[in-house]
Amino acid sequence: MEHDLIRESARAGRVVLWEESARDGAQAKTLMSAGFRVRLAREQGRMFGADGPRHVVFAAGFPAVCGEEYEAVRRVAAEAEGAVSVAAVCRGRAADVRQAVASVRGSAHARVMVVVPASEAMAHAMARQPARTALESAVSLVKEARDLDASVAVDLCFADASRADHALMAAYAGESTSAGAGTVILADTVGCQLPTEASEMFTRVTAAAGDDVVLATHLHNDLGLGLANTVEALRTGVRVVSASWLGLAERSGLPATEQLLLLLAHDPDRAATLLGTDAPVWWTAPDLTALPRLAGAVAGHTGHPLTVTMPVVGTGVGTISTGTPFVDPQLFQPYDHERVLGTAPHVVLTHLANARVVRAVAARLGHHLDEPRARTAMAWAKARVYRTGRAVVEDEAFAAYLDGLQEAAK
Repeated sequence: MEHDLIRESARAGRVVLWEESARDGAQAKTLMSAGFRVRLAREQGRMFGADGPRHVVFAAGFPAVCGEEYEAVRRVAAEAEGAVSVAAVCRGRAADVRQAVASVRGSAHARVMVVVPASEAMAHAMARQPARTALESAVSLVKEARDLDASVAVDLCFADASRADHALMAAYAGESTSAGAGTVILADTVGCQLPTEASEMFTRVTAAAGDDVVLATHLHNDLGLGLANTVEALRTGVRVVSASWLGLAERSGLPATEQLLLLLAHDPDRAATLLGTDAPVWWTAPDLTALPRLAGAVAGHTGHPLTVTMPVVGTGVGTISTGTPFVDPQLFQPYDHERVLGTAPHVVLTHLANARVVRAVAARLGHHLDEPRARTAMAWAKARVYRTGRAVVEDEAFAAYLDGLQEAAK
């Protein structure tokens, strides 16, 4: 049997990212082509150098959707091999498990994630049976998948874990692991948890499940708490955490990959305090300068735009438009965007600008203004903003105004 890199990483205290933008992201009404999935998987893995397969599980898709989806997953498994650990996702049905195993078979460090209901309500909705029966069936599916191909790791996702019985989940997490499961993912499927509740769930299930069980997260963001809940899980010792580029996933999404990676990697000492450990959390720390580029690529491919207030990769990151941040930009940011992300500061002209900001934008456009002309230009910019109803004065418009101002001065 091929050894399980993800279990190995988690048990060594290293963080593993379970990337869901190609799979759960489809439920955000997006579609990644097979070629783009391959590209994203490769480039995301390269963020961790040779340790990509130890730090990234790339959920390539849901093969049972259709033939095209099956082929997309198969292509990622074949072409992203060695960059990440590739996973296929399926329902808790024997036929689906066989199909999922077939879609990734032959790829190094391949995985299959089987989704099974854990709460009574979800078990009756998904499987028309009690939760205990559904979880018992999951143990059998793990054994069947392991018999099909021992080189493919099998993970279980307990759907609606946030409303399920903790003791029941712990018991079947232990049985599933004994049957050969790599990780057991506890999902807040409907995004209803508060941080204290997430902490309690992972603490209780961890304590009761046994030392051999490796738990993971899949925590939705419907209350805007997906990232906070994931941090709480990490604080309990969980090291395998789901995320998605730009937060793309069903309904309000999942924790955003770029936000989670920045939080855990930009300041190692603070991350160690946050996670309550002095041990390293990476085999190879991620190259955070790749975050803006990859997020931009996902936005462009999916049509999901980067917004001005989006943390880490939004269009407002690194921009300056007012006086005090212009004088001391480090005072007004939680980390050095240029050093950490490679995002150079960019001064923009708005109705909030003072004369210093106006001179800086003018200099960027090739004009050097004295104090009187800077104040004249500032008055023009503010008037234009209110006249057009648009907060930012475009460089082209300001450059044309400055050209006219220069001609008038001759």
